[in-house]
Amino acid sequence: MAAGMAITLDELVKRFGGEVVGDGAHRVGGLAPLDKAGPAQLAFLANQKYLPQVETTAAGAVLISPADIEKLSKRDGGNFIVTPNPYAYFARVAQAFIDLAAPKAVPGVHPGAYVDPAAKVAASAVIGPHVTVEAGAVVGERVKLDAGIVVGRGVTLGDDVHLYPNVTVYHGCKLGARVIVHAGAVIGADGFGFAPDFVGEGDSRTGTWVKIPQVGAVDIADDVEIGANTTIDRGAMADTVIEHSVKIDNLVQIGHNCRIGAYTVIAGCAGIAGSTTIGKHCMIGGAVGIAGHVTLADYVIVTAQSGVSKSLTKAGMYTSAFPAVPHADWNKSAAVVRNLDKLRDRIKALETALAERDGDAPDKA
Repeated sequence: MAAGMAITLDELVKRFGGEVVGDGAHRVGGLAPLDKAGPAQLAFLANQKYLPQVETTAAGAVLISPADIEKLSKRDGGNFIVTPNPYAYFARVAQAFIDLAAPKAVPGVHPGAYVDPAAKVAASAVIGPHVTVEAGAVVGERVKLDAGIVVGRGVTLGDDVHLYPNVTVYHGCKLGARVIVHAGAVIGADGFGFAPDFVGEGDSRTGTWVKIPQVGAVDIADDVEIGANTTIDRGAMADTVIEHSVKIDNLVQIGHNCRIGAYTVIAGCAGIAGSTTIGKHCMIGGAVGIAGHVTLADYVIVTAQSGVSKSLTKAGMYTSAFPAVPHADWNKSAAVVRNLDKLRDRIKALETALAERDGDAPDKA
């Protein structure tokens, strides 16, 4: 952080809450891990295994929970901000430090940008080089459009939206206030919809795939964040909907007509097929694949690399991926899986033989 950007612990507590234990006038100007922080930096404790480092840290202050500060064998001479959720507190303070250090954006349209005369752009917006804003688009207050962005016709961008370089928002899509979209993401591309029109079988088969027009859009609510190179397809008829405060990682694919419930988080490389509904407060792990036309209830957790082919109607954690094992062990397991049908037949034969020996009728199930 630049010189002069430090802030006192009392000022932090006034802004973000919590209670100072120690010297409230002590100034900090950045954040660092417990084992690397210096007197001008703020550290935090969110994992019990790092509790011993609190005793030895050189940090100017430590964010700590009420329960954890009671576990310290010594705290004399140290400075603390006591808060129920140190990790969330750290995130908010980090945002504040970035805001203090970042150069202030100057509103206006770069000479190398193109804004259609029929678009409405707030005077406080920052339009970077090689940006295109098409007719009928509405760009809200303090919106920041970095280099190379395309905002299609009729798009609405709410106040304080930030689109990073080379984001494309197709026609008719809507982004709410404070939405963040990272570089290379595409919002509103056509959904993957094609009707088969084939006749015959094998080499004599003729016909083609007929494209289904995708006339819906994408409707993104307030406070959503979308990762780099993620794609969210427009709906075939109704809109694809991303509800309030959803957080989506990089390289995620969301198909047409999906609805993602508020506060859900989706990790990188997940793929969600069309017309799927995901509830509120769900957690979708990395590389998860979700089939189309299924529903996930609120508070569902799907662990990494799992495949979901049917609706999950109850909250809880679901796993279908096989954990990593030594290659030789996997080969043995795979051999068993390949022969499960034979094992099943042998078991049924044994059951029949035992039933006949005991004079009982065989199980026909």
